[in-house]
Amino acid sequence: MTADARPVIAAVDGSAHSWEALDWAASEAVLRGLPLLIVHVRPPTRRTDEEGVMREAEELLAQGVLRTSRLAPELRTSTLTPQDFPSAALVSLSHEASMVVVGSRGLGGFRSLMIGSNSLATASMARCPVVVVHTGRTDESEGEAVENFPDVVAGVAADESSGAVLDFAFETAALRSDARLRLVHGWTMFSSMLSGGPVFDSDAAAASAERSLAELTAGRRERYPQLDVVREPVRGSASRTLVTASATAALTVVGRRRGGEALGLGLSPVAQTTVTHALGPVAVVPT
Repeated sequence: MTADARPVIAAVDGSAHSWEALDWAASEAVLRGLPLLIVHVRPPTRRTDEEGVMREAEELLAQGVLRTSRLAPELRTSTLTPQDFPSAALVSLSHEASMVVVGSRGLGGFRSLMIGSNSLATASMARCPVVVVHTGRTDESEGEAVENFPDVVAGVAADESSGAVLDFAFETAALRSDARLRLVHGWTMFSSMLSGGPVFDSDAAAASAERSLAELTAGRRERYPQLDVVREPVRGSASRTLVTASATAALTVVGRRRGGEALGLGLSPVAQTTVTHALGPVAVVPT
């Protein structure tokens, strides 16, 4: 690890989901040889409350450091407690981070929602990959062990926009022993027509999708010869396939389209559906 290595940022707010995100972030930082920055954002509040809020923040961060030291005693860890709106602070910090890790819901989340607004906004606007940690736990199953799975799954578009997604997915899978990388590409006859491929022959369209996927991954497979890579062109909904795959994946990786600056608008339809309904951790990669 170099002295100027950009840290993995873990956002904590005291919720069970944020502690799960911290655990995931600590493990990932160890795999990548990066430092961990534990962040608790203090929302703007009245001046008379500042002392108590700051004390609570310091206690929360101390809990985070203690938890991390038990999980990964060798990990270099620091803390930060900026005062801002949570997603705004995390987006700002993302400029100098290797990734930001958030829980799927925080203390203010509704039980009926799979992902909170701060997590979605951060994933939509951050300058680095954002990992939203879904563990598949419910409030009733909190405290139960979570099964670990080796696969890394990536949603791949058949164009140049998938370059960052593929780079991140290959690197992430290569860090994990016995990992398999599944590359999912959804296609339809309409998308085949738009790309100049076969229009009326579904078998030819399927073969064209397979060729496109092979061309996109050829150079990267040469750089990671030890990695087991499975190409999965799927006719129909890529998002449905990715959500299903997320239940048994160490990480599901999706791309975020350029230009989104408002809540949700920075996510493609496939990314929006996957990050909202996933049953495991999802990485949203700026493209």
